[in-house]
Amino acid sequence: MEKGEEPINGFGVAEVLDSGHPNFNAGDLVWGTTKWEEYSLIQKPESLFKIQHTDVPLSYYTGILGMPGITAYAALYEVNSPPKKGDHVFISAASGAVGQLIGQFSKMLGCYVVGSAGSGQKVDLLKNKLGFDDAFNYKEEPDLDAALKRHFPDGIDLYFDQVGGKMLDAVMLNMKVHGCITISGMISQYNVPELEVLSNLMHIVWKRLSIKGFTHRDHHHLYPKLMETVLPYIREKKIVYVEDVVQGLEKGPAALVGLFSGSNFGKQVVKVVI
Repeated sequence: MEKGEEPINGFGVAEVLDSGHPNFNAGDLVWGTTKWEEYSLIQKPESLFKIQHTDVPLSYYTGILGMPGITAYAALYEVNSPPKKGDHVFISAASGAVGQLIGQFSKMLGCYVVGSAGSGQKVDLLKNKLGFDDAFNYKEEPDLDAALKRHFPDGIDLYFDQVGGKMLDAVMLNMKVHGCITISGMISQYNVPELEVLSNLMHIVWKRLSIKGFTHRDHHHLYPKLMETVLPYIREKKIVYVEDVVQGLEKGPAALVGLFSGSNFGKQVVKVVI
């Protein structure tokens, strides 16, 4: 590493080797903001959560029991009113770390749930393993508006957006009056030289849509409720969480880049210590 460079920050699981903080002792397992390196000096331990339950995979604390779990739980239960039984729900990036949870939570509430993903394998995962009512490969759809009308002939009540761009533009054409759009990411726009222009914004007015953006950072107070809700689901195998694990820190950069092309299959995890 060149002088002045710093390792990438990210959410990870780690074991405390030594601590001068009263809340943490050597041997404790923690999750939270760590660095992409084998050993880290954490100078802000308030960003760490002590792991109390080890009867589930530790990697889950980077996903369903970590930041993505908080994001999904907040999206459903706090950012907007929870979906009602029979609501029509659409989720983009539905096989990813957050989308797969929102979909399964929505199904438990009695919703009709459709997801979009970027490969036939991911579509199969959504329909046959995660319990979505239907799914489609957006890369094979020349007309996203037509694809959404095919799956939602009566319109969409709730859209959970993690993609932005053309997908968000097409969704606005297909929302029901007084529908809700919750936005936690716009991965299609992160690395483009020029942001895509949305053409259908007047539908916000015509349909009286509610659109809310949010980040997990405002919702960590929900963590106890998340654990109380989700741990029994995991133990009773009522919920599935799919991970794409690569072995070795040296494979981390390729795994990170692959997120932006959709090459990961589920929550991307880098196992640093093999």
